[in-house]
Amino acid sequence: MLVNVNSFPRHDIYAASPINKRQKISFTIKTRTISSYNADQFMHDHIVLSLRHKTLISHVIKEMGSDGILETKAYDPSLYSYETAMEALSSLITRKKRGEPSTIVEKYGKLDRMQMYVEILGIKEEHMAELKIIHVAGTKGKGSTCVFSESILRECGFRTGLFISPHLIDVRERFRIDGLEISEDKFLNYFWECWHRLKENLLKDLPMPPLFQFLTVLALKIFICEKVDVAIIEVGLGGKDDSTNVIKKPVVCGICSLGMDHMEILGNTLEEIASHKAGIFKPLIPAFTVYQPSEAINVLKKRAFESTVPLDMVSPLDPKELKGVELGLAGDHQFINAALAIALCKCWLQETGNMKDYFQNKNSRSNLPEPFLRGLSTAHLSGRAQIVYDASVKSCKLLDEQENSSGDLIFYLDGAHSPESMEACARWFSKAVKESKSYRFEIIGESAENSGRSLERENLHSRKTSKQFLLFNCMEVRNPHVLLPQIVNNCASSGVHFSKAIFAPTMSKYNKVTSAASLVSSDTATENLSWQFSLQKLWEKLTLGKDAAINLESNKTTTFSPDVDASQKLISLNNHSGSTAVFPSLPSTIKWLRDTVRRDPSLRLQVLVTGSLHLVGDVLKLLKR
Repeated sequence: MLVNVNSFPRHDIYAASPINKRQKISFTIKTRTISSYNADQFMHDHIVLSLRHKTLISHVIKEMGSDGILETKAYDPSLYSYETAMEALSSLITRKKRGEPSTIVEKYGKLDRMQMYVEILGIKEEHMAELKIIHVAGTKGKGSTCVFSESILRECGFRTGLFISPHLIDVRERFRIDGLEISEDKFLNYFWECWHRLKENLLKDLPMPPLFQFLTVLALKIFICEKVDVAIIEVGLGGKDDSTNVIKKPVVCGICSLGMDHMEILGNTLEEIASHKAGIFKPLIPAFTVYQPSEAINVLKKRAFESTVPLDMVSPLDPKELKGVELGLAGDHQFINAALAIALCKCWLQETGNMKDYFQNKNSRSNLPEPFLRGLSTAHLSGRAQIVYDASVKSCKLLDEQENSSGDLIFYLDGAHSPESMEACARWFSKAVKESKSYRFEIIGESAENSGRSLERENLHSRKTSKQFLLFNCMEVRNPHVLLPQIVNNCASSGVHFSKAIFAPTMSKYNKVTSAASLVSSDTATENLSWQFSLQKLWEKLTLGKDAAINLESNKTTTFSPDVDASQKLISLNNHSGSTAVFPSLPSTIKWLRDTVRRDPSLRLQVLVTGSLHLVGDVLKLLKR
């Protein structure tokens, strides 16, 4: 019996031409002889039909007639919309919030299950080897290091795949091909193909993978099918037991700066945390790390020796080596991440036989080639030391108002959520607000045609009064008693004092995956603000002294009950560093900030948003609407 296919891309993804939505679907599928292609395997595959803006998945009925005709059942495309995919992803979240135990009873270990999942998707060791993977772990800077590495190798002319986490606005941010997040159509094609393939092969002791495990195997499938030359993979959490450690033979591994984070899983000491991170080491695979505290580096060296891993330490990048070029990611700590990325890319070029095209001396870093410099300068990662100018406050002015009829609203976004990253964030923010003219920032709320004019306008308004606000939230598993002092002390030591600290709940929920188009709920009546009130109280104690009591009646502290529209409440701006406010929602917070600068043309409001990547992502989502 012979069977044929219209189109047979690599790795069992089947494509067909677009069809009319109302057309009844029936396919005669011709392919190679059964001896050259396993019929049972074929019956588990799916025909992916790309529609103009939606994806229709037609599931192959597992019955084959003697004439080789497979009947397919047509499904309503709306059932496989992007929002439906987000709902499917949400169903894979096994805990309501971070720190809670998983509800899954597991017979197999995580990595054993991961291996079973990749095999179900038809991913073999030779396919993984073709990805020529750079695998990166660490507490701080692993996302930045991955982005620098991807940008460098893309500028060198290689087709790149990048898998990072978490996403800020849309899950597709986690999957980049040649520097761009994967398109919605491609994402849906790969997503539903993997989803149904896994669903069909579930066993009693092998349920659907939890969210991050699914995203990891999806990333591997995408990069294999997209035929990337290199895949840069960021570890999700830890290393040894992380889902990405299903990777058996990367080209090179990297360990970024280590610190105290995720202690409920990785341990309460740097030694324990370092041991988990070193779990990505593979025998004879070269690895690089940056300067670490002694207790951490000792563990890394010990684990490297035990695993016969050649481990090298990388010193921070000297700005002189950049020949006047600025790093695409701001902050002094990025010189550490950039140096590690350079080492990883050089090693990757060496191991893949491409070194001589870029470096004559593999041990030299003093003469970086142009593709490396371009990559370092164009690297971009949202929500990390990102400055956004909100031009919407200008676009809403009345026709008879003057050009300078409202103040300026600038957001400084950094998803720092560990003590070390919070310290780096405070240093970056303090430097940025003092040297605002020399910092690049994005403009949201105004057309690209006018964005250059807005930038010039902002820089010329040197006579405006600048005030610094803090917009903060963190997960309840974090310790704000450690995080908030880092902001207060490091900013104060640089002469930066906050006029007001604002605390508001995030829109994103730990048990829900949303898209950029997801609706923002306006219902704040059910929002529990007890965590925000506790953060407010801690801030007051830090800034006013241990024995200071919160006076809710004074203008130093303002709180709003959930049933009151916070945007209608006026908070008097003053220079008191202890001024605070609790808002019932982020939309009301953003509206109040915008109203504040619209009322005062002489005001430049610089708002540091930090403590949580969820908070940063939600603010970005609101600013872009």
